[in-house]
Amino acid sequence: MTDGVGALKGRTALVTGGGRGIGRAIALALGRAGAGLVLSGRTESALRSTAADATDAGAPAVGCYPLDVADPAAVAAALDRIRAETPPVDILVNNAGVAESEALARTDLAFWQRHLAINATAPYLFTRALLPGMLERRWGRVINIASTVGLAGAPYIAAYSASKHALVGLTRSVAAEVTGRGVTVNAVCPGYVATDLASRAAARISEKTGQ
Repeated sequence: MTDGVGALKGRTALVTGGGRGIGRAIALALGRAGAGLVLSGRTESALRSTAADATDAGAPAVGCYPLDVADPAAVAAALDRIRAETPPVDILVNNAGVAESEALARTDLAFWQRHLAINATAPYLFTRALLPGMLERRWGRVINIASTVGLAGAPYIAAYSASKHALVGLTRSVAAEVTGRGVTVNAVCPGYVATDLASRAAARISEKTGQ
């Protein structure tokens, strides 16, 4: 991605989790580069705030689609609306995520499945839905926001780490599947970024370990 003004003119980018943190920063950068934006996230007010700032930064159009990406039916409904209401999506940024900490012995199935649903299944659903159009147009970019713990584990975050490993595996497999067809699929694996999500996870680990 680029901050170059006009570099993405005529392109449309969908950013999940676009209301806060990393997703907000990505959306603003894409808007400055001239891309039309489609923002999804759980909190409509946060999406509207990002949309207003992106418009001020130069985004030609911004659409907001509040939804819970952990709900496959909600994802499907939002994708139907997006297809009907926006230009075809050229750039997909799977950024929505959850990061909660818990010792494995206290990690129940619901906790485990929530991490997989948001961090791995939702990117699969968005990518599966939008990839065919990119391939048909022979241009597309899929960017998955993973994590350094998707490359190596760490204590107290087994569910989070496993879900990000799954996302990295999805990225590598789809990238190999579409190579040479005008579409690229990549993962970005940040370390610690001072967002509300990361701060809550770090505080919970500190509370449990005293470190």
